[in-house]
Amino acid sequence: MKAYTVSVNLKLGLIGFAVVIAVSSLWYTSQLVDRLREREATIVQLWARALVEIPRAEQQSRENPYRPDFRELEGRLPALRGVSGWSAEETDRLIRAMAWAQSMPPTSNLEFITQAFLLPNAFAIPAIIADSLSGSFQAWRNVDVAHESYVGLDSTEQSMLTASLEAMKTRMAAQHDPIPIVVTFPGDPPERLVQRLYYGESDLVVYLRWFPYVQILFVGLFILVGYVGFSYVRRSEQSSLWVGMAKEAAHQLGTPISSLMGWMEMLRMRDDPDGSLEQTCLEIEEDISRLNRVASRFSDIGSLPKLDSQPVGPVLEHITEYMRKRLPQRGAFIRLQVSAPALMEAPINAELFEWVIENLLKNAIDAIETERGRIDVIATEKDGAIQIDVSDTGKGIDRRQFKNVFRPGYSTKKRGWGLGLSLAKRIVEDYHGGSLTLAASRVGEGSTFRVRIPSTSPGLRAR
Repeated sequence: MKAYTVSVNLKLGLIGFAVVIAVSSLWYTSQLVDRLREREATIVQLWARALVEIPRAEQQSRENPYRPDFRELEGRLPALRGVSGWSAEETDRLIRAMAWAQSMPPTSNLEFITQAFLLPNAFAIPAIIADSLSGSFQAWRNVDVAHESYVGLDSTEQSMLTASLEAMKTRMAAQHDPIPIVVTFPGDPPERLVQRLYYGESDLVVYLRWFPYVQILFVGLFILVGYVGFSYVRRSEQSSLWVGMAKEAAHQLGTPISSLMGWMEMLRMRDDPDGSLEQTCLEIEEDISRLNRVASRFSDIGSLPKLDSQPVGPVLEHITEYMRKRLPQRGAFIRLQVSAPALMEAPINAELFEWVIENLLKNAIDAIETERGRIDVIATEKDGAIQIDVSDTGKGIDRRQFKNVFRPGYSTKKRGWGLGLSLAKRIVEDYHGGSLTLAASRVGEGSTFRVRIPSTSPGLRAR
């Protein structure tokens, strides 16, 4: 029970660790994603304002607003020759510099906007610019479409491109509110152009959204590997414990069995006029033989037993007859019957396989609490395997306990150890390559345990 409690606590600890990792990862990543979204929104807003400044800068570059001032200064410069220590050469140089400045437009704003925001495209944020009145798309960048513009496209390609951009615009509008771009051109009256900038999330934000789930997946795999490894180690420890106990039991049984055999020979040396002593010796000898087989079974646990292809029916008949003679006092009211075809063969170890059937029969006998009962051992061949059903009319098992039936230590008997079915399952599955399951059970009606092992029947080989 202590080991079981430790196992449960370890499992709960692993689950708690996974929950803490998942919650902390989701919280930290959500904070990081929010900050990146704010940063990208700021970048897009700067880009939108840059798009507004481009036409204004171009308009300013068409005409230098300081030309009248330059003309006035240029008219006064010749009068400065020889005045205030200015030489004629210096005056001419100043006139040429002002003439050059007069011809230069103010392009610094346009160059900064173009170089810093438009040309590099360093932010990889998907964006689409659409006209607010017509709904037509003016420009787009970092979106998954086949064309960068409508130039050179036929009507079909233009329709497909427009449909793709419209779908992307809808998704972007659900993620962020579009940014209006309002440009006013001088004129009488002034012209006003209104566009909307739609933008989405960069690949970095998208990847960060998935990162916690990927991290949780890896943590889950790590915990799963740890859990499987711990379970394997625990099963190995239990297996080593069972093997050690079984071999020690076989060793301890050897001494009293040898002593009993000696005492039985001494009994046979006595006078037996009516033959009753001889009959008693025969029964004792059979029980000693039985003890030898039990010791042999325990000795075989932990080592690979030798499997011989042999008829299953005689093995079932032998163990059933043995159990029939040793039924409790109410045994006359318990019918123990076996049904097995004669030609049905399987690779088995007779000693260990008898042990399996014996455990099932003992459980069936203990489950019968009424004055009359019935136990049937029915062997059939199905789907290349031999199926042996051990059915009783006992008290049955609650469905909620089905998963605990084969767990070591589980028992419904007051003095039971809960090891019989666990050992039987190990013998069938590990040594005979078969399965032992609780096929059916209903409270108050009885239970059916089913053994399935590979078949080597002649009829099956012929088919």
